[in-house]
Amino acid sequence: MGPIARIIAVVAGLAGGTVFSQAPEFVQQYRQRIGGAIDELRVIVEDFNAQAAEHHLDRQQALNAYAQSSDDFLRDRGVSMQSTISRYETLLSQQLHLGTAAPVAKPFVLLQGADDVVFWGAIGFIGGWIVAALLGLGARRAVRTRRVHRQVR
Repeated sequence: MGPIARIIAVVAGLAGGTVFSQAPEFVQQYRQRIGGAIDELRVIVEDFNAQAAEHHLDRQQALNAYAQSSDDFLRDRGVSMQSTISRYETLLSQQLHLGTAAPVAKPFVLLQGADDVVFWGAIGFIGGWIVAALLGLGARRAVRTRRVHRQVR
């Protein structure tokens, strides 16, 4: 392996190690964020269920009433409510799986069904952090190169 290939391998190893060393913290932050999302969605879903019950309907019957409406607005509202309920149930399931998974498996559990809104925000943060770290590595190397050139003179 040539010197450039070794440098690339070391940099890739350092970047990989740095990223993966942050996985437990990333999972913890994700769990906190989905906890907040679950709390918000719980209010909406419980309110919907209560309103359905006031009209002697269960959740599915209420959603069917929306779907069968001749009004476009009400049909769209039903689709939106079904989406909200599905997201709520998915996040609850993921929260349970994250809570019971072995620490080493948690990042993989997260990747299996991560919530798009929460996940992409976190990915953007990590991507920015990696770019900043790589730029910092380049800046440090340039400073070291200047020091070596000064010492040689």
